[in-house]
Amino acid sequence: MTVGIICEYNPFHNGHIYHINKIKKMYPDCTIIAVMSGAITQRGDISIINKWDKAEIALNHGIDLVVELPFNYAVQSADLFAKGAIEILNSLYVDVIVFGSESNNINELKKLAKIQMSNKYDKLVLEYSKRFSYPEATGKALEELSNITVNSPNDILGLSYIKEIMKNKYNIKVQTIKRTNDYNSKKLDEIASATSIRYAIKNNIDIKDFVPNDTLSKIDKDLFLDKYFNFIKYKILSTDDLTYIFGIDEKISPRIKKGITSANNIETLIKNIKTKKYPYNRIKRILIYILIDFKKEDFKEKNYIKILGFNKKGKEYLSKTKKKISLPIITNYSTSNGLTDIDLKIDNVLTLTKNNQQEYIGKELKEIIRKIDID
Repeated sequence: MTVGIICEYNPFHNGHIYHINKIKKMYPDCTIIAVMSGAITQRGDISIINKWDKAEIALNHGIDLVVELPFNYAVQSADLFAKGAIEILNSLYVDVIVFGSESNNINELKKLAKIQMSNKYDKLVLEYSKRFSYPEATGKALEELSNITVNSPNDILGLSYIKEIMKNKYNIKVQTIKRTNDYNSKKLDEIASATSIRYAIKNNIDIKDFVPNDTLSKIDKDLFLDKYFNFIKYKILSTDDLTYIFGIDEKISPRIKKGITSANNIETLIKNIKTKKYPYNRIKRILIYILIDFKKEDFKEKNYIKILGFNKKGKEYLSKTKKKISLPIITNYSTSNGLTDIDLKIDNVLTLTKNNQQEYIGKELKEIIRKIDID
């Protein structure tokens, strides 16, 4: 039995250990494969632990194989995020994916996913999109057709996972685990959310009871997006036309230009820019695109399997399946044919807050250039 997890681990915490342990109870002796966001996460945050350390921590706590979700999928809306992650897990021949869910009602989620695949749903989304943001439009259309409200982040992502599996007729089963906390909560509970842990770190609150020791030792406060505000501000002010950046059109560009003039931090800038059509998380992703100069032509839906780490069981699984895997497997930067150039570019930008730049710049090359023998 091979189980897939889609994760970000920003940072890895006790809730993630709970998730892994539940999977091991559900599927004893299974191989667990994690598809993990790298340096940047889905909602436009910079990971406060670099991806190589995140992979090592995951392996320490029960994951067998960690692969990176490419940036072009990782920093996108739920549907594109799910498309990239599920395609990778399907190529790796996982039997089942297990994700956290607020409702923990897999039958209801499957029913809702089928509704989302209907023409009637698409027409309603189009109609609602004239007045609301895309996430709001999809929620309202779904509620109108099902009388069920879905507005919690894990269920929204879960719907995208299920829909992607159904649409492509992938041979992957789906299972949920009840989410034990509120994703957006800033309160530190027994099993605290990543959001609350990041908030605590920013405010110098002790988090040792909520994360394992290896997470505690790897957190890098210099990687909060706030630290890059001045670089984003410079880029906006020094660029005449921002519409060459991915995600920026003629409507939002002037709002960004106007919004930066009175902003002195990331939160104020986002508040100055966001509208119903351009909600908070979408703006945050756009700021990431500005920071790394991610152009429209840079975006390509081209997937691959970039290995970040594995244990003995994960290595044996790769050896057994690699000849039938359809996606390119990247274990060496020099043979990636440019697919991972964006990762080096991101690493170079992220060194802007570093005293020892070479240590961070070289990590992508040092780690992936290691020969990984999966023969």
